Amino acid sequence: MAKETLETLISELNHEEDWRRMRATAACLKGGPKAVEGLLRALETGSLSYKVEAIKMLARIRDPHAGTTLVHLIDDDNEPVSQAATSALQQMAGILDESTAAALVAHLKDERHRETITGLLGDIPTAIGPLTAMLQDPDKSARLVAAAILEQLLDPRSTDALIDAMADPALRDMIAITLKKLGAIRDRIDRVMDTLRDVEDSELREGARQEAVIALHPIGRPAVEILIEYLNDDDWVVREAAADVLGKIGDIRAVEPLMERLRMDKDTGVKELATKALGLLGDARPVDLLIAMIPIRPLRVLAVEAMEKIKDVEVLRPHIELLKQMKKDRDGLVSYNSGIILDKLAAAAAQLDETVWAGKE
Repeated sequence: MAKETLETLISELNHEEDWRRMRATAACLKGGPKAVEGLLRALETGSLSYKVEAIKMLARIRDPHAGTTLVHLIDDDNEPVSQAATSALQQMAGILDESTAAALVAHLKDERHRETITGLLGDIPTAIGPLTAMLQDPDKSARLVAAAILEQLLDPRSTDALIDAMADPALRDMIAITLKKLGAIRDRIDRVMDTLRDVEDSELREGARQEAVIALHPIGRPAVEILIEYLNDDDWVVREAAADVLGKIGDIRAVEPLMERLRMDKDTGVKELATKALGLLGDARPVDLLIAMIPIRPLRVLAVEAMEKIKDVEVLRPHIELLKQMKKDRDGLVSYNSGIILDKLAAAAAQLDETVWAGKE
């Protein structure tokens, strides 16, 4: 029997037969950019049920090129499609590019989706540029919406644009409040970190670091960009505190900066807390870096624990032989977490066993 094309396999995502749906799923996950292109084309003519399944698959593949198409599908007349597109964008928030963020910002002018899109923009690190650009929009209502969202996000990256927009009488009072809040947040973080830095007794520093984390964690997402700056502080205990808080806040903007600390920092304690933080974030991007940390004894357990928390378990499949070896490790935590990952991979493989499909054909 001739091998079926990727396009044919993609078209069977919502097939009535289980094995065909499973085969289509496997083809999409293995197809990479070509599968994304095929899914985007199929969305143009697919049925309602097919569109929903295709959108879910795009979320699993996590290719940012699908972003703008998903944004447009928020407007779809069919609510299941609109909801699936919104959910997919939430799942992909960490990897969406500025063009997708800009497309979302443009949709803010439509009051029907404003609340939904406002929530999405808060999850997308690349949204600040398009939002600050909207402060100069000719439409007064659009400028007010952008200013209101920026007041909610309290992201220091918006400060310069907000100051520039102070000349707009319609925005001046709102922006003054936002800038005051931003200044208060930075002042609070600076005071806490200065106090921590002033602790010289090595025996007291760990307790001081924990107190700093307790003080900063409640600030939440508005602290993220400032804490990322503190990851480069000259004092190791300040870098530790910043990494610790970023992990507990759980904002995906911290993934790349934490990876850089894990990769480059000379202090083992900073590396340990960066590894823990990446585990709490559960993002797939650090997987190769975590694998590279396994031979380093102080990081070994933490790296495997962080790998076990990765939400997209499929990114670990290329390392399955290493995981099998680690399942036999003398360290109980290494063995235990490796076993959990292997169980997850086995459960996923059971659904995508092509030998079963071959017998069906």
